[in-house]
Amino acid sequence: MGTGDNINFWLDSWCGPLALQLNIPSQLHHNLTAKVNDFIVNFQWIFPPSVLIPFPVDKHLAEHVTIPVEDFEDKLVWRKSNTGEISFKEAFLFKYGVGQNVKWAKSLWCPDIPPSESLLVWKIMHNKVPTVEMLQSRGISIPSMCSSCNIHGKSTFHLFFECFFAIKLWNWLFSIINTSIQFNSVEDFWLLLDRNWSQQCKLVIKACIMNILNVIWFSRNQIRFQNKLLHWKSAINIIVAKTSIAGNNTKQTARGGMLEFTILKACKVNIKPPRAPIIKEVIWSPHLASWFKVNTDGASTKNPVKASTGGIFRNSEGECIGCFSQFLGNKDALHAELVAAMIAIEISYHKGFHNIWLESDSQLVNLAFNSNSVVPWCNNPIFRYLVFN
Repeated sequence: MGTGDNINFWLDSWCGPLALQLNIPSQLHHNLTAKVNDFIVNFQWIFPPSVLIPFPVDKHLAEHVTIPVEDFEDKLVWRKSNTGEISFKEAFLFKYGVGQNVKWAKSLWCPDIPPSESLLVWKIMHNKVPTVEMLQSRGISIPSMCSSCNIHGKSTFHLFFECFFAIKLWNWLFSIINTSIQFNSVEDFWLLLDRNWSQQCKLVIKACIMNILNVIWFSRNQIRFQNKLLHWKSAINIIVAKTSIAGNNTKQTARGGMLEFTILKACKVNIKPPRAPIIKEVIWSPHLASWFKVNTDGASTKNPVKASTGGIFRNSEGECIGCFSQFLGNKDALHAELVAAMIAIEISYHKGFHNIWLESDSQLVNLAFNSNSVVPWCNNPIFRYLVFN
């Protein structure tokens, strides 16, 4: 609002509009011609009794609008933007909305996969692929026969999911990711991405899916226009080669796991582990012959909630000869560390391991072997018996 000369007091959106807030009938709107400037005197709101008495709320609403101390022209602003300026993009979004809200839209377009491969998948999802079925629906007379199997009528769903050539490729992918689904519609292949994959593995599977669809379309065109038959094993080599480029060039990372390791290696993709937040150097020192070394540790999620303990025995060659673990219930971390050492000593006694090198990362456990005063009272009798007797 500037001077208010060009703003309709009742109908414009400077404060409402007031006519809608006051429920004034629409058939009376043509009589509402007063301007905002008619109610401003010396930069203050002035309402005549003829307006204030029937509409006392007008004064309350208008007083929330600041009157400029300088005269400048009224200005139209776009309320749906932060600056008040309207751009072509904002006008388009206001008129046509945000487009289709489909689950697969964000997965389709990916910076690591060429747009040419995503484009064919987009056409499949929107049923825009120029198959025999689509050409016949447009009035073009053409024999309805699949170029690969020469048996079924050539629909989009048959070509990409039911033809024996397509089945070979999908079974190859199913064997890698150790799962299988029944395709009932063209959208079902997106279900393969619903599992809890890492980002790199998910990208590789997505690239495999898109490359399978593209190779199926490429094979169809080779048969139809070049009279060349592409063997399904050669098609898999093409899929692996293209998937390998996408998987190796991405910045996404993978996580540990034999299934993901198998998937990435089957597609000739190098595993990109996530960056470690902290790198610690751990050195395991070998011991003398006829000695046994046991490394123990204990931990608790909180103090004192859900503690557990464990240890591992190795001989002088570094070979694992046994290990143990035990859940302790509601105990603190010190209790878990001490119990680990006590269990290791007790196992050594029963196994006849007289030369024992006990190693722990707890300084309090190490001090306990010199003085049992640091040992909690609940563990003190047992610890005194095992160590000092």
